[in-house]
Amino acid sequence: MNEIFQSINHFFENILFFDIFFGTIEGTKFPFVVAWLVAGGVYLTFKMGFVNLKMLPHSLAIVRGKYHTTQDKGIITPFQSLTTALSATVGIGNIAAVSIAISLGGAGAAFWMIMAGFLGMTLKFTEVTLSIKYREFLPDGTIMGGAMEYLSKGFATKGWVKTGKYLAFIYAIFLILGAIGAGNTFQVSQSLGIMQHEISFFNDYPYVFGIILAFITGLVIIGGIKRIANVAERIVPFMVVFYLIMVFWVLFVNFSLIDDAFILIFKEAFTPTAVAGGMFGAMAQGFQRAVFSNEAGLGSAAIAHAPARVKYPIRQGLVSLYEPFVDTIIVCTMTALVVIITGVYTGGTPELDAIISAKQGANLTSAAFGSVVSWFPHILGFAIFMFAFSTMISWSYYGERAWVYIFGIKSSIVFKLIFLAFIVIATIVNTGLMVDFSSILFLALAIPNIFGIVIMSGDVKGYLKDYMSKLKSGELDNEAIR
Repeated sequence: MNEIFQSINHFFENILFFDIFFGTIEGTKFPFVVAWLVAGGVYLTFKMGFVNLKMLPHSLAIVRGKYHTTQDKGIITPFQSLTTALSATVGIGNIAAVSIAISLGGAGAAFWMIMAGFLGMTLKFTEVTLSIKYREFLPDGTIMGGAMEYLSKGFATKGWVKTGKYLAFIYAIFLILGAIGAGNTFQVSQSLGIMQHEISFFNDYPYVFGIILAFITGLVIIGGIKRIANVAERIVPFMVVFYLIMVFWVLFVNFSLIDDAFILIFKEAFTPTAVAGGMFGAMAQGFQRAVFSNEAGLGSAAIAHAPARVKYPIRQGLVSLYEPFVDTIIVCTMTALVVIITGVYTGGTPELDAIISAKQGANLTSAAFGSVVSWFPHILGFAIFMFAFSTMISWSYYGERAWVYIFGIKSSIVFKLIFLAFIVIATIVNTGLMVDFSSILFLALAIPNIFGIVIMSGDVKGYLKDYMSKLKSGELDNEAIR
């Protein structure tokens, strides 16, 4: 199994990476797709008139149900769609990916994670709007949305039928592999590392952990998007609040060091001598791990938003602004402060050096919490398990939709069984290799997706202009159910 992942890694690395040279540091690997994401995020943020700043208050009103109408179409509420998407993004990435980014790219990587979150808000807004616009209601009562739909149908409206179908097919293949890799096995391998520290039994029998997790996950995902949404709606708010309470305690104890941490973040974000290739190294790690966490620009979360009950596509796009905001700008920043303030990312002990070398980000974050309160890692172990579980149930849905797009509705159960089988397989696969494998597959999704949403961004801008006109005229308030 490891040899298969290694071969796939090498194949995608040859496509997605190129060498850059900065100062006296040569050969720093900078993902081409990271530059692709940055360019797309900057372009769309300006084109949409900084919708990621201007429309947050209105977005909150939508989430609270203020603009619900009798003409809404869908099977779950906008809030359930948001929490389902957040259950996929607010997870191990916020705990493990942040620590990995800082250990590899220095404290400055945290700055670029925040910037990625800011730009990611517009990317997410654009792709979710298109997902609602081109979603398809299937005979079995489910809804097909996401990049597969807007790439194929959206490009068809522009006369690029074959191009759209080809890009949609490639995207679906990447998404299936990404769901099994990043949305499944990476989550399991990271949470297993923590659980083995807490429960020694799993050191000798790691597959038992996989069987338990597969059983619990199966109880949810077999029920489809409605059951996934119901579970996500209940556990996501609890998870975020639970985790942030721990973070705030660590920051409270080290309150005097917070200013120094922010200064270090900004300093190393632009320092040529920073870890892993200076500014470019920090930027690469920050954006790469932020995307791994918030998925902005990948088109995956657009699948979770597709079933939302809304009248206007723009409306759910505005709701999705809160995904990168909560996931990256809030939660990831909090984690970064804990890791930087405690200094665990620099290593210095055999145990920490081994964790960093193995890219066990969850264990590194656990060590950061443990350095402040000895029993915090026990609580964090529970949080990580819940984060991994919530991410997996949402990503099983993403992968299943891609599978259905290619193989049809009747084969849906086949993917679910494959997904559950890989939970057990993940307990015996090399963790460091899995991190690389997952990251590469995640990034590969952005290539067709960014191309598609940029091409169709003019349409989205038109939808936004029309929506804003109705909002200002009071039409949206008049049609809302009171």
